[in-house]
Amino acid sequence: MPRGSAREQAIERVRRLLASVGFYVSDAHSIRPTSFDLVARRDSLLLVLKVLKNIDALDPEEAARLRELGGLFPAVALVVGQTSGTTPLEAGVVYNRYGVPILAEESLADYVGKGVPPFLFSSPGGVFARIDGPRLREIREARSLSLGALASVAGVSRRTIQLYEDGAGAEVHVVERLEEYVGEPIALPIDLLRLPPSGRTPRRESDEEEPSPRPHELSPTGDAMRDDVFRQLDTMGWEVVVTLRCPFDAFTHGPTSSAEEVLLTSVGSLRTAHHRAEVLQELARVLEGHALFVVREPPAHRSVDGLAIVTVRELQRHRDRDELVELLTEREGQ
Repeated sequence: MPRGSAREQAIERVRRLLASVGFYVSDAHSIRPTSFDLVARRDSLLLVLKVLKNIDALDPEEAARLRELGGLFPAVALVVGQTSGTTPLEAGVVYNRYGVPILAEESLADYVGKGVPPFLFSSPGGVFARIDGPRLREIREARSLSLGALASVAGVSRRTIQLYEDGAGAEVHVVERLEEYVGEPIALPIDLLRLPPSGRTPRRESDEEEPSPRPHELSPTGDAMRDDVFRQLDTMGWEVVVTLRCPFDAFTHGPTSSAEEVLLTSVGSLRTAHHRAEVLQELARVLEGHALFVVREPPAHRSVDGLAIVTVRELQRHRDRDELVELLTEREGQ
């Protein structure tokens, strides 16, 4: 990747940071536009990241695509940023745009490298922390402190102290006053690295016996060849989710969460396959799945840099998911 722009340099710094703390990280790719910049795995934790200089550049559609990918993989979707407008992001603070959490590079390094999670979050009106309400109540009752006494220390009302004990968030200066008074931390860490629920359809007991095709219609993409490929995969029993602004045209998976049944599916010309081969294979390795590129005319070789190439006619001859995975595995080694 060229290293000319500040954003490209930031992407490379984040990639190196994750690699240095044990993540297997995809190389930053040059296919633009794209809804993400890096995918990284460490053990069962998968991250999909977008790197921005100014986090205000994240728009609602881009955020929605990040959240969708996070649910599909499943992965933790994060944005790593430097500024909000002209104001630098604060270390240890979680920001948010359209439901996507955002961290400064320093905060990400502390979290994934040192195991130090953020405790603060930015919200309209200031910077806040969520209080460990049960612990605050336990301390107050054990020391025979009244709600009024804590309210006086914190500079808030008695009712607000009750809200804190129920788990409400508090401004950072209030939390600091309370922690200094009681002599121990009462702010809860923010767990950003919890995987979201998978967006995949779970397998039912009877799925093994259900014939294809399944009774639903795929939305047309406007490209006849791509629509034909997606319908064929659908009739084979794959779940097909069309993606936008990605190196792959669809996220395709079986009815289970088995990694070996994940396909990053692309459709197009052999020239495009050559252009995307390295990126697709790299992403497939991080996801512990497969990449598939479907072309119309038979190519001279059955793979490009390890990317399995399958013609439309070959795909039509396969009616079983396992057979297709076996074919892809064979061609990846060629």
